[in-house]
Amino acid sequence: MYKRFMIVAMVLVVSVASSPSVQAEGKVPAALNFKMKSLDGKKVALSKYAGNVVLMVNVASACGLTPQYEQLQALHEKYAERGLTVMAFPCNQFGQQEPGDATEIQEFCSDEYGVTFSIFEKVEVNGEGACALYKHLTALKTKPKGAGKVSWNFEKFLVNRNGDVVARFEPGTKPDAPEVLQQIEAALADQ
Repeated sequence: MYKRFMIVAMVLVVSVASSPSVQAEGKVPAALNFKMKSLDGKKVALSKYAGNVVLMVNVASACGLTPQYEQLQALHEKYAERGLTVMAFPCNQFGQQEPGDATEIQEFCSDEYGVTFSIFEKVEVNGEGACALYKHLTALKTKPKGAGKVSWNFEKFLVNRNGDVVARFEPGTKPDAPEVLQQIEAALADQ
């Protein structure tokens, strides 16, 4: 009888430990379950940003939309203390508008726009060579744009504090556009 009780108890413990509600505690949200390299070549677990609101943007230094760096920096300065993290992912897939290496990208962003938010190594955002993060982001049916390829430099994905991608904005939508600010404010207010 004692053996049978021990076996039943062990089965219950295993069942509870593998239940979805128990696994959900401490689980890394899908949009932040990636490791990316910073411009200085260090691996960064995006999971360290769990609990923050994150704005992910593919960027380029020689694009007509490059002045959006200024607005991204302004968002960073205005909202960082409230939990907004801006992440820039340089990409050379659109018109070869990000030809520089990591040092050149860092110098450009610092010198031209005073960027202090996180910038990562160059990635591809579309096609077979797309990094895993962007394969994930572009597969989501996120409003207002929906799923599909990144159309150009400076496309924006907004991740809420729970790690859900809650908005996706076209490249031409400025970081300080009312619809972007409204989504950021709503995500920051949701604690």
